[in-house]
Amino acid sequence: MTKERQALGRLGEELALRRVKSLGYQCIERNYRCPLGELDLIARDRDTLVFIEIRTRRGESTSHAKESIDKRKRRTLSKVALYYMKEKDCFGTQSRFDVVVVGIVGGRGEIEIIQNAFDLEY
Repeated sequence: MTKERQALGRLGEELALRRVKSLGYQCIERNYRCPLGELDLIARDRDTLVFIEIRTRRGESTSHAKESIDKRKRRTLSKVALYYMKEKDCFGTQSRFDVVVVGIVGGRGEIEIIQNAFDLEY
């Protein structure tokens, strides 16, 4: 991955984090890694544990970024979420998957949050 793409990803993650915090989400972990993969952000929205995938694109509509989360990616995110819940002993907790799409257009960030973007897949 190029340094430019890494910087874009970090910018998108920062913008996404600010937005979800402004909506009342409480950040628990950023860039959670385990042997099965990575989750960009884990947060709490009231009594719900939220696993968040962040997609950042420059100069593109946000719809293309949403479509980039295919069945394989959803399955990986689901496995990582289950791993996290087992590791933290929080299986009885209500949870969901959100997707935050950040489009950088004309130097401005357009952010769309899709709550309950997909169901657990395994």
